[in-house]
Amino acid sequence: MSEQYWVVGGVYTSTEFNTVAPGSNLSRLGPFDTYDEAKAVWRAKSMENVDEAYARFHIEKEEHDEWWVVGGIYTGTDFKTIAKGEEEKIGPFQTYEEARKVWWQKSSANVDDAYARFRIDHL
Repeated sequence: MSEQYWVVGGVYTSTEFNTVAPGSNLSRLGPFDTYDEAKAVWRAKSMENVDEAYARFHIEKEEHDEWWVVGGIYTGTDFKTIAKGEEEKIGPFQTYEEARKVWWQKSSANVDDAYARFRIDHL
């Protein structure tokens, strides 16, 4: 089983930290392979927002067994809509490194296509 860590947080409407403030987005930074890497980013984000009482960041641990390379050719560079028939889902891979090799191959093969994007995901 593989573990990854994410730094999650942002600016909230109150110190209850339940609702993200209007006009603000919840950040999800990562993934990080070790807790120490995530902790360094968490510390930096927390210090960046030290004067904002409604800001909070925390570390989430994620465990999963399978990795996938997902993506393809999109209809625009906002990467919101995949072009019809252009979506790819490759995998599963048992390790992140296996998926990363395939992601690198797909990304490199499409480096000249501004509408192509691939990511590593766990599904």
